[in-house]
Amino acid sequence: MNRTAGQPTGQPGNGRGGSGNRPGRDDSPDRLYTLTGGRSRSAPDSPFDLVTLVVAECDPAPGMQSEHAAILRLTERPMAVVEVAAMLRLPVGITRVLLSDLLAAGRVSARHPRRTAVTDPDILEQVLVGLRNL
Repeated sequence: MNRTAGQPTGQPGNGRGGSGNRPGRDDSPDRLYTLTGGRSRSAPDSPFDLVTLVVAECDPAPGMQSEHAAILRLTERPMAVVEVAAMLRLPVGITRVLLSDLLAAGRVSARHPRRTAVTDPDILEQVLVGLRNL
């Protein structure tokens, strides 16, 4: 096949439109595959959704995978999974796999944020009245 001028060459940044550097999208699939050991999803019983709060239970250890170490540094204080993914500039799915590894090793803990249920009927009535007045 002969290429003519202006055809995409398959090189990063060519033929993609717009400027590059989209987190997790311009990364080499090989790199993402290597990060997770070939896994594309975390275990079905994984506790991680987008808002799960993750907290490090230990400091990074020497020789640890750099992404695991970065997660432990980021989660010294509770941080949501989606925030961890954004800070690492990785897709959420890949981040979940890495978090599952750390959870299995006991290096992080995960918990869902508390949801305060509004059960007071007077408050609900006030909200309803306020919405009707809009």
